[in-house]
Amino acid sequence: MKRALITGLTGQDGSYLAEFLLAKGYHVIGMVRRTSTVNFERIAHIQDDVEIVQGDLLDETSLRHILRHQQPDEIYNLAAQSFVQTSWQQAVLTGETTALGVTRLLNAMQECDYDVRFYQASSSEMFGKVVEVPQTEGTPFYPRSPYGAAKVYGHWITVNFRESYNLHASSGILFNHESPRRGLEFVTRKITYHVARIKHGLATELRLGDLDPRRDWGFAGDYVEAMWLMLQQDRPDDYVIATGETHSVQEFCELAFSQVDLNWRDWVLQDERFMRPAEVDLLIGDATKAREVLAWQPRTSFRELVAMMVESDMELVGRQRRQLA
Repeated sequence: MKRALITGLTGQDGSYLAEFLLAKGYHVIGMVRRTSTVNFERIAHIQDDVEIVQGDLLDETSLRHILRHQQPDEIYNLAAQSFVQTSWQQAVLTGETTALGVTRLLNAMQECDYDVRFYQASSSEMFGKVVEVPQTEGTPFYPRSPYGAAKVYGHWITVNFRESYNLHASSGILFNHESPRRGLEFVTRKITYHVARIKHGLATELRLGDLDPRRDWGFAGDYVEAMWLMLQQDRPDDYVIATGETHSVQEFCELAFSQVDLNWRDWVLQDERFMRPAEVDLLIGDATKAREVLAWQPRTSFRELVAMMVESDMELVGRQRRQLA
């Protein structure tokens, strides 16, 4: 039985990856920070099937202890301060976790001196102010936020360790991937949750920032398979994971509201409080390499993704409404 360690187990990607690996017959070890507010909601249905260990990307000693004790065959580093807006208010913490945390984990992995494969969760936010369209593995990075800059560091330190110590370390440059498990602080889930609240009569408006930015949105459940496929290859490498389609925030709003027969223009207000100091205008990925080498491709369309998220939030808000009643 293969053993896999997932940092960020309780996040969106961690929960889908844990499900995927359990179905493959893995023993799944999930690393969580010891806090008084750990939220196991996303993994409640599989919590008894995974082994929970305590560790922190800010504490290299805890990482070395986990690796020596657990000796995983594969490590998936998904933990990060991953909300772009928050990275502006907590730039140093974002760097400590999202950038230097990768170094601490690679250090621990290298010092343990046994055969293990490593996946680093890189991000399309590294491309930022894009210099070419679409973006490929060879597109230069131009991050436009502390989060994007921290991800660039994490990406390049992974490449550096791979080349310096001959580690099987790969990075997945994942473009935006969403799901009903997305946090409410992210714009896609904020939209679908407010659509449900408005439809159920619990809200009267949705306040958003810039509606023009365009993103390449896919389904997180499809993308975790690509992570696993990278670590099954004989040679480590970096891969763009994307749908190759781009849609604006406004398009997302239009489609989400239309799912419940509402016109988005009647409910959406733009609010300067949600504008970023520096915006990323256009992201669209070219996943040709992933298709050709990994035989991976997305299965869920943009329309199916939005419908899935709205349906899930309609059920969630319906339950909340019944509880209030």
